Amino acid sequence: MSAPEPASNSEAITYLTSLLNRTLHLHTSDGRTFVGQLKCTDNERNIILAMTHEYREPSQQDIERAMSRHEVEGGKGTFNVDMKKRFVGLVVVPGRFVTKIEVEG
Repeated sequence: MSAPEPASNSEAITYLTSLLNRTLHLHTSDGRTFVGQLKCTDNERNIILAMTHEYREPSQQDIERAMSRHEVEGGKGTFNVDMKKRFVGLVVVPGRFVTKIEVEG
């Protein structure tokens, strides 16, 4: 979601307030994605999310294991490997690592 540039501090505050308790998808520079409810942020751009799940790409070992299983089962062509997911609850995501923010819904 691309947000317009706020013209003033009060517009920025109003915009951030409108996002409170909304579900955000935060993408980080190490490839992880955090999905949770926005609770607050600070002047250093750290973002606090509640009820958060962390998603990360499968490891090379996971991919090789899935490929072997696919071949043993007689599969041909492509196969899917799911992202790893875990519940992390309340988290602080340092703003310097956030590469993209999406608002759900």
